[in-house]
Amino acid sequence: MMTTTFYDSDIPRKPLLTELRNLYEYRGLIRLLVTREVTVRYKRSFLGVWWTLLNPLITMIVMWLIFSEFFRFEIPGNVPYVVYLLSGILLISFFAQAVVATGSSIVNSASVLSKVYVPPEVFAISGALAAGVNFAISLTLLLVIQLILRVGIPWTALLVPIPVFCMLMFVAGVGLLVAAAAGFFFDVLDFTQVLIQILGYLTPTFYPVAIVPEQFLPIVYANPLYSYLAVFRGLVYEGAMAPAWNFGVMLGSSIVMLLVGAWVFSRTWKRLVVMM
Repeated sequence: MMTTTFYDSDIPRKPLLTELRNLYEYRGLIRLLVTREVTVRYKRSFLGVWWTLLNPLITMIVMWLIFSEFFRFEIPGNVPYVVYLLSGILLISFFAQAVVATGSSIVNSASVLSKVYVPPEVFAISGALAAGVNFAISLTLLLVIQLILRVGIPWTALLVPIPVFCMLMFVAGVGLLVAAAAGFFFDVLDFTQVLIQILGYLTPTFYPVAIVPEQFLPIVYANPLYSYLAVFRGLVYEGAMAPAWNFGVMLGSSIVMLLVGAWVFSRTWKRLVVMM
């Protein structure tokens, strides 16, 4: 006997609780959307999924040729600059791709949301998860290079899912805020990409924090991405735990941003669908 589900738009949402329940109930659709996002992205590409590895590799080679020859940065712990550089590129690219995908999800899915009821957060979280899958694939490149350069893979690499999961929470919250704003002002998406670039430069991706002038250190430390990167690098190749305050910033920012993003999104999503 089939059951019919009715949707009442007047039922108030409970921020985060409603989103979590919807994500669980529509987990099959999320799995389908993530699979589609990952496969369709490379469907017409000659290299296919290999582009996920080639893209950060090319970026790393270009930046390595420039900065290793002209600036000759000294990386703490005598870590090869290639490893230091690639680890930063992977995490920052993960952040950028996930925020853009999540933030543009509602605008891109407007035709579906205006005709059929599907929790809009399903599309948003699917974009973040697809970026996470691409990051996981790219991570194999970093691990292989660590083995080739005899850096090794410490046991702490098993804990890498911790900063990755926190990053997923963080980008989901940021993406939901961007999605809510993009429904009113489409230019927000372009502005977000500019802000992402600025945050990328404020994060010691290709330069060591030791070269940052002392008066600018508070700005670098205040950037949440710095703590995510410090924790990630400590686990993936240093074999050490980052300072406790880095873990505190990472955990705190991920929880706060997810709560704020979910709250704002839950109060605006109806108007977004109507406006689009």
